Amino acid sequence: MNGTRIVALLVVCMLMLSSRLYSQTEKEQIRAARNASNTALKTYDNDAVLSYLTEDVLTTTGNGTLLCGKEALARYIKEGGKSKMYWIRDAFEIIVNTERRMAWERGIWNGYDPEKSDEPIVNGNYSAMWTKKSGVWKIKSQLFVTINEN
Repeated sequence: MNGTRIVALLVVCMLMLSSRLYSQTEKEQIRAARNASNTALKTYDNDAVLSYLTEDVLTTTGNGTLLCGKEALARYIKEGGKSKMYWIRDAFEIIVNTERRMAWERGIWNGYDPEKSDEPIVNGNYSAMWTKKSGVWKIKSQLFVTINEN
């Protein structure tokens, strides 16, 4: 019986230690969400793409079109027709305010058309405002600026 208690205690200690070793920081959580969002974009999984956004998200597209809300963005995507374009965001800075549960991300984005090239055919800069609600980081606002078109 005493040996069973020791083994149980060791298991609990190991679980506590492993949760500390593998728990993600706020920045890592946002980066993981961004990577998953990029995967969803590349595989044309629009439902997954939209799942990373708040319902009232504000999106300014690369050409300056302002879209208010997740539904407006979903319509915009659907109106894009059968385009094979997808966009990959590469964050090079994420700043988190844990007290306000908000974060700012900035980076570059590249637009790909696999029917034309393996190389990006358009790119630019972006920034995103993230908010953490119910323990999950979601994008509240995003701004894309087209810089180069090939």
